[in-house]
Amino acid sequence: QVQLVESGGGLVQPGGSLRLSCAASGAIRMVNTMYWYHQSEGKDREMVASITTNGDTNYADSVKGRFTISRNDAGRTSSLQMTTLKPEDSGVYSCSAVILTEDAVSYAFYSGQGTQVAVSS
Repeated sequence: QVQLVESGGGLVQPGGSLRLSCAASGAIRMVNTMYWYHQSEGKDREMVASITTNGDTNYADSVKGRFTISRNDAGRTSSLQMTTLKPEDSGVYSCSAVILTEDAVSYAFYSGQGTQVAVSS
C-alpha cells in the first residue's frame, strides 16, 4: 500500500517562511512527477508546484518567485519551501504523486491527507 505523508505545516506571520515535506512509502517501484496542491476555505484545490523526475519544475502564477519545490531520497520525498507568505496562502497543502507500484503495470495518482498552513498576525 502506498502512502504520502506531509509534514511541516503550522502558523506563521505574514512575510514569514515555512518548509513542507512529503514522503512516499510502500511498495513503490518508481515515483514520477510530484505535486503540491493548495486548498483554501471555499475555493477549489489549486496545483501550486510540480517537479518531474528530471527536476523540471512548474509553479502557479500566485506562488512564482516565493515557493520552491524540490525532491530527493531517490525521488521519494518532496519539499516545498514557502517564503514571503501571505494570508491568502493559508489553507491545506497536500502532496500528490504519479506512482508505479511494485505489482502494477501502469502509473496511478496518489495523494496525502494534507497539512494545515495558517498565515496570520
